[in-house]
Amino acid sequence: MPLAIIGGVDVGLGEFFALASALTWATAVILFKFAGDSLSATSLNLFKNLLGACFLIPTSILVEGVTLPNLSVWEWTILLTSGFIGIAVADTWYFLALKKVGAGNTAIVASLYSPFVVILSVIFLGESLNVVQICAFLLVLLGIFLVTYQKNRKQVDAKTFAQGLFFAVGAVLLNAIGIVMVKRIIEGDGFFWLITLRLIGGIVGTLLVLAITQKLTKVYMEIKQPRRWKLIITASVLATYISMMFWLAGYKYTDASTASVLNETANVFIVIFAWLLLKEELPRRKLLGIVLAFVGVVLFISY
Repeated sequence: MPLAIIGGVDVGLGEFFALASALTWATAVILFKFAGDSLSATSLNLFKNLLGACFLIPTSILVEGVTLPNLSVWEWTILLTSGFIGIAVADTWYFLALKKVGAGNTAIVASLYSPFVVILSVIFLGESLNVVQICAFLLVLLGIFLVTYQKNRKQVDAKTFAQGLFFAVGAVLLNAIGIVMVKRIIEGDGFFWLITLRLIGGIVGTLLVLAITQKLTKVYMEIKQPRRWKLIITASVLATYISMMFWLAGYKYTDASTASVLNETANVFIVIFAWLLLKEELPRRKLLGIVLAFVGVVLFISY
């Protein structure tokens, strides 16, 4: 039985969580952008993850008790590595892209997420695609091109734009790798502890990198300064607590391919929110790109 029917498409539990994750993530991204450049990308990522852990740890204890999931050494390695790749590195790169090229451009480049996840899922998880789904991918990619291509950049110079796209694409690829790595593990018992431990892996990885590069003190001093904390805290709770639970629950209850494509609706929400609230430009070419990307998503889940 479907959980709901949206646009004539059956939406089950996993699909619902994937869509809910998209909406909460989009809201968090806009709030982070509203907070401005008050924190560097690394400091912002570390702060949001620490705050998320403060919520996830008591949630895990309340729901599942103090017993940790029974994992093998290999599974522990995969889980923690996934956290480092998908949280410590990928999220930091995403914030760098957000600062360099804006919420709208970063969101549409993030539409590469579902192609990356689906390709990796086909290779490593044995999932498959049909002809219509392949065509849907092509629509998504065409939408990305229409939105990101800029012949004359009014607000961002060519070098900064290229750097922003590099960080955005890199963040999406690493995020896809991280979730495909951990897909089979989160299908088991102990869901809340699994996502908490994955987040802790990301936090520890970030701290280690900062310690090795001798930037830990700098980040600590930066976080201590007066900031727009109400916005940053609200966005952090949405991104690292609520959205993360929805996001991983989507992968727990449906195929990675389906969840990843539904996550793409976040990009539509972000671009629209960026236009409405951040006054970012939304020319017809970019609007067409959004429509094509969204149509690709609908076609994918319909077939």
